[in-house]
Amino acid sequence: MNADLAKRVETSDEWITVRTGIRERRIADDTTTTSDLCLGACVGALEMADVEPRDIEMLIVATVTPDYPLPSTACAVQEKLELPNAVAYDIVAACTGFIAGLTLARGQVEAGLIDRALVVGGEKLSSIVNWDDRSTCVLFGDAAGAAVVQAADDGYGVKSSVLKSNGQLRELLWIPAGGTVNPVDKNFPFDGSDKIVMAGSEVFKVAVREMCNASLEAIERAGLEPADIDLVVPHQANIRIIEALTKRLGIEREKVFVNIEKYGNTSAASVPVALDEANRSGMIKPGDNVLMVAFGGGLVWGATVVSW
Repeated sequence: MNADLAKRVETSDEWITVRTGIRERRIADDTTTTSDLCLGACVGALEMADVEPRDIEMLIVATVTPDYPLPSTACAVQEKLELPNAVAYDIVAACTGFIAGLTLARGQVEAGLIDRALVVGGEKLSSIVNWDDRSTCVLFGDAAGAAVVQAADDGYGVKSSVLKSNGQLRELLWIPAGGTVNPVDKNFPFDGSDKIVMAGSEVFKVAVREMCNASLEAIERAGLEPADIDLVVPHQANIRIIEALTKRLGIEREKVFVNIEKYGNTSAASVPVALDEANRSGMIKPGDNVLMVAFGGGLVWGATVVSW
């Protein structure tokens, strides 16, 4: 809850809610790993799709908080889920990870290389948050969401995807230390550079602009107009980003799914968790055109349009 954070840093429930739209977030305990979160999401996705683990031929885990530096978290999930026929690997595309994974899986299915893939975005962001930094610690939570990707009937499924990045802007949202450039060793000062560092106002401007551009391109590639979109499922980073984005797209608020108040920013898990909740709540009907769009560290952003 926001009140809990107010006990640690100089903030308040009102300050956080007004500026971000976040009222609470979920934080995993110390014994829960990213692969544990992913496992729960994958089990739910397989049940909903009525697919057996042996039928999955590819497992893609999108995360910036892996269980280990080596091997991939996907390999850990594969073991826990018992996927005997799947190749498993991670991708690092921050908050755009699920859309990137979905795009990769779609390509494999459309090429006829596999029949089914399992794509999961999972994050334990509490492990990389600086809890003394008010500008970031109020934003992030832990979660996972997953989807089964397989061939669809004509006219349905993923209609278009757009992925973009700009590494020149990576220092707007990054973790400076912990890699080969600035390793964490016995002399490391633990000054916060091993946690998420973000230039909030600059990220806001780039995020709104590029999420809008990617959305318009994805909509055009799908042969649609913004007015044809029945539901937008955006990355849940900040309510003001979501409002600015949909205003630029000219899409009514009633067509935008928002759950940021409950979970905060869960990075790669954000879009699939929101998509699942929108689906289970009955907001998505067969034949609806659904736009998913995200933006994150890298900087990496992307959008996809799905005919439900």
